[in-house]
Amino acid sequence: MDFKGQTVLVTGANRGLGRAFAQELVKAGAKVYGGARKVETITDEGVVPVRLDVTDDVSVAAAAKELGDTTIVVNNAGVLVAGDDVDSIKAEFEVNFYGLVRTTDAFAPVLKANGGGAIVNVLSILSFVGRAEWRGYAASKAAGWSFTKSSREALREQGTRVIGVHAGFIDTDLTTGIDAPKITPQDVVAQVLRALENGDDEVLADERTRAVKAALSA
Repeated sequence: MDFKGQTVLVTGANRGLGRAFAQELVKAGAKVYGGARKVETITDEGVVPVRLDVTDDVSVAAAAKELGDTTIVVNNAGVLVAGDDVDSIKAEFEVNFYGLVRTTDAFAPVLKANGGGAIVNVLSILSFVGRAEWRGYAASKAAGWSFTKSSREALREQGTRVIGVHAGFIDTDLTTGIDAPKITPQDVVAQVLRALENGDDEVLADERTRAVKAALSA
C-alpha cells in the first residue's frame, strides 16, 4: 500500500498511541486527520485537527460528512477508568465499544465511496483474557474484538478491510506507573502499517499477546 495516496482519520490522536499513529502516517506520506474532543490538543505538524467526540452521535456524523476523502480509519480512542461500579464500566463501553461502533458505521459509506479502504481497530490483550481490577475495560475490548470480526464480514463485500490490533502494555501515559514489559507505540504502528501493506486481518503486537491468543485454542 502506498500511504502517499491515502487519507487517514486517527481518533484519539492527541496523545499516546493515537499520536504515534498520526506522526508515523504523516512521515509515510499520508494525509492525516487527527480527531480529538479538543482540537487545540492536536499540535503535530502535518496533522489536520478535527473536532471529534466518539461518544456523540452528532459529532461522529458531522466528521464523516466533513471528511469525505477518508480512505483509512484508525479507531484508536479509548479510556481506562478502572472503577468497579456500573457507571465506570458504562464510561469505558461508551468510548471503547460504542465509540468504535459509531465511527465504523458512520465512515463505512465514506470508505465504500472511496474504493473500500480499511478500518483499524485498536483492541488489547484483554480482548482475550480478563483482569479483576480492569473488568470493565477488558469486557469493552472483548466486545470490540467481536464487533471487529463481525464488521470484517459485513464490510467485505464493499471491499473494506477490518484489522484488529491487540497488544499488552504500550509505553504511554495510560500505563505510567505499571512495572511490566512494554512495547513502544512506534513499534505497534510499524506492525499495523505492515499489516495494511500485507493484507493481514490481525496484529498481535508482542510476545505475550501472541502466546495468550495461541493458548485460547487449548
